[in-house]
Amino acid sequence: MIQHFTFKPVRTDGSFRRSYRISFYHEGTCFRAVYRYNGQIDWKDPKPEVSKRKTLESHIHELMLFHVYDK
Repeated sequence: MIQHFTFKPVRTDGSFRRSYRISFYHEGTCFRAVYRYNGQIDWKDPKPEVSKRKTLESHIHELMLFHVYDK
């Protein structure tokens, strides 16, 4: 389960293609990443295990759709 999910826009050159800095806790570990406008997630350290990454990315896409793009 993802807890304490936060997102903040990254400054851009005025383009509508925004990126967001995201952070959240999962199983007691704080993860940070950049969520790109095309749905790509650039993980910072620590990176989630490969076996958990697909599930986490799916949850992050849902949260971003709900909080950012579904307005």
